Amino acid sequence: MGDPNVLEMVQEEQDLNSRESSFLISEEPRSAKRYNLFLRRRLMFKKDEQSKDSIFFRDGIRQIDFVLSYVDDIKKEAELKAERRKEFEQNLRKTGLELEIEDKMNSEDGKTYFVKIHAPWEVLVTYAEVLGIKMPIKESDIPRADKMPFSCMLGPLKLPRNVKHPHAEYFTAQFTRHRQELFLIEDESSFFPSSSRNRIVYYILSRCPFGIEDGKKRFGIERLLNSHTYASAFPLHDGQYWKPSEPPNPVNERHTLCQNWARFSYFYKEQPFNLIRDYYGEKIGIYFVFLGFYTEMLFFAAIVGLACFIYGLLSMHDNSSSTEICDPEIGGQIIMCPLCDVMCDYWRLNSTCWASKFSHLFDNESTVFFAIFMGIWVTLFLEFWKQRQARLEYEWDLVDFEEEQQQLQLRPEFEAMCTHRKVNAVTKEVEPYLPLCSRIPWYFLSGATVTLWMSLVIACMVAVIVYRLSVFATFASFMESEASLKHVRSFLTPQITTSLTGSCLNFIVILILNFFYERISAWITKMEIPRTHQEYESSLTLKMFLFQFVNFYSSCFYVAFFKGKFVGYPGKYTYLFNVWRSEECDPGGCLVELTTQLTIIMTGKQVFGNIKEAIYPLVLNWWRRRKARTNSEKLYSRWEQDHDLETFGSLGLFYEYLETVIQFGFVTLFVASFPLAPLLALLNNIIEIRVDAWKLTTQYRRPVAAKAHSIGVWQDILYGMAVLSVATNAFIVAFTSDMIPRLVYYYAYSKNAIQPMKGYVNNSLSIFLIADFPNHTVPSEKRDFTTCRYRDYRNPPDHEEKYFHSMQYWHVLAAKMTFIIIMEHVVFLMKFLLAWMIPDVPKDVVERIKREKLMTVKILHDFELNKLKENLRMNSSDFAKHLIIQENKVQLAKSAT
Repeated sequence: MGDPNVLEMVQEEQDLNSRESSFLISEEPRSAKRYNLFLRRRLMFKKDEQSKDSIFFRDGIRQIDFVLSYVDDIKKEAELKAERRKEFEQNLRKTGLELEIEDKMNSEDGKTYFVKIHAPWEVLVTYAEVLGIKMPIKESDIPRADKMPFSCMLGPLKLPRNVKHPHAEYFTAQFTRHRQELFLIEDESSFFPSSSRNRIVYYILSRCPFGIEDGKKRFGIERLLNSHTYASAFPLHDGQYWKPSEPPNPVNERHTLCQNWARFSYFYKEQPFNLIRDYYGEKIGIYFVFLGFYTEMLFFAAIVGLACFIYGLLSMHDNSSSTEICDPEIGGQIIMCPLCDVMCDYWRLNSTCWASKFSHLFDNESTVFFAIFMGIWVTLFLEFWKQRQARLEYEWDLVDFEEEQQQLQLRPEFEAMCTHRKVNAVTKEVEPYLPLCSRIPWYFLSGATVTLWMSLVIACMVAVIVYRLSVFATFASFMESEASLKHVRSFLTPQITTSLTGSCLNFIVILILNFFYERISAWITKMEIPRTHQEYESSLTLKMFLFQFVNFYSSCFYVAFFKGKFVGYPGKYTYLFNVWRSEECDPGGCLVELTTQLTIIMTGKQVFGNIKEAIYPLVLNWWRRRKARTNSEKLYSRWEQDHDLETFGSLGLFYEYLETVIQFGFVTLFVASFPLAPLLALLNNIIEIRVDAWKLTTQYRRPVAAKAHSIGVWQDILYGMAVLSVATNAFIVAFTSDMIPRLVYYYAYSKNAIQPMKGYVNNSLSIFLIADFPNHTVPSEKRDFTTCRYRDYRNPPDHEEKYFHSMQYWHVLAAKMTFIIIMEHVVFLMKFLLAWMIPDVPKDVVERIKREKLMTVKILHDFELNKLKENLRMNSSDFAKHLIIQENKVQLAKSAT
């Protein structure tokens, strides 16, 4: 395919055991010469001496680019599958690919056939032109932009230059086989990066036909994999990850990546992005660039968050609120109303001494500053990421990027479900078509399923709330009656105990729901019958993000914005389902509970995720190898070793991005309640990068390389969460923390000029007359006090409008709303100002792009001009020779007469 002179030539050669065959194609002189060399080498080659690390055909010359595997099927479809494989492989040879089949008797399990595929030079140059792959034409004269401020101090973080930049910078142009002299081709075997080679082979595999069934032309390796005609298809790793290659083998890039990227001891080092791109392709490369950039930016947020936490820690003992609560003469004398009906007793305020001190760690003057800082940080992160992405597009030749055709290819499931045909307006070809009326029922089913599962998440959250309400009284009575818990009660109150157990239970429910929904969302997305791979991924992204957003954040939203806001007051409490009394916040506020909830869910998710990512493929691979090695005397070949590894899958990156985006939500949406969230995320990401690198390099088959110029739809999701985070943090500071009530008291109600905050605790608690309790809610035992206190701003019992909200309540509410409006406007103004000031594409990148385009045009022009001159020179010399011959003929004719 591509070159009309390429013809099929199948040469079958029996080896010593008469079980294996080899194929070579082409009658061109160049290929024939290679074929003769192959025959000479083949006669000398002994398969028994072949290394288990060999990445070549049996001739030791042709490198394996791709591997297909299959197992004999004993079912009814065995003949049909064998016929499909035969035709598919014949068509692959017709395209110019070279195949070599390993019989099942040579495999360790004694059941698996392996089809090794090699792409010769003629195929590579043909399809490099089809795919528009850019290749070097001249070494760039633009110096690298590696110089950074304080770069000498960052020396320990740097990688060796030959690892960071494995190749020199070049001016590039789209490859064309008719201008091969233009490109810097030193060695044909290493001219195309390994990622480009496996991308070209997969492109051919995805378009190669294997027969006509039901009147329709069937093609593509995906359809063969879906029908289990082939068991797997994967590019071959270029060697073992634990040892370098030996000559004459090419450089083992996998080993280089493992040594300089996938080692946990290199956690402080930068990543070899160019090497990742050359080996795994741009799509995987850009994920690690994004994760690395996000981690770098988290470093600054983590430092500021840690500074705010240290400030809270240092000022904890000077906090007037906790001092008053802990004081036996103040907090010890304040009798609080029962936190539940009948079973709960009255309690003294100083029993929450440690809780109030702990709350100050995260609810202090630095909270507002950090909330505003994070609003600015998230803007800088997204704007600088756009710049980093633009720089990456230039460095990786993605400036004129077009959508990968694999992503726009029709899905086999779509074609299988379609009975209608329609002419494509772009290609003018008849394609499968699914009318809207056939899709609507599946869309309704999809929407109903997503709604049902999101409702199930809400129901589970309500169930956890019911658990907290129902067991709170048990915890309270148990801790009060148990003498051995006397010392524990000072810092582990019933509220904190209930909050901790409820958060842990909630986290377990989240993991269970997440496990089931991942499978259900994939099923309902498949039932929607998306047309292309891109539509499938976009649909799945929307469903998974919506569900995980509700699943992971709903409990945090409840604690931040609903808990303790609709409690009522003693004698007139609000009840959930008319049974359980609504939860109240601690006298120090609900912020400490939000911090607890956030810490448990965020930390638990990260720890569980990293353990799962590290152990899951390791155990599966061990078990697969254990089952496969039944004929241990056989050669455990390179392709068998890769075959026994876990599959990365087409959605492998999807789940990695989803995990990072959910973490981004924890860092931004609720960060005002937990300044240490960026630090936890930073530590997790440092580990995450190396875990992802380790599993990709050692535990997974090599993924098929694909191109991408951005992080895609995830960027829009990040922008949406960044805008939402400004509002959530403003509401957390206003309604969840105790900051605004303290400020209102400081400026409007304090009567002590020397110590303005003295008396704040007493001022924030309202008075209730015990005699006004309904009989079915009051504790059974009689008390010698007549009033109790509760957290609210309401009129006292002797007021003419008793228990109605006091004027201070409305002042505090007005101050909260004013703060939200001011904070949102200030942060949004700064966001828009920064977005306007920071260009999407850095100035130096714009200049480099212009320079490269200018030089590329000049190089192409000079090449064509020289070629034209050479042709003219040849034509003029031929013309001169022709004239001389004609003149000689005339002279001879004259002399003859």
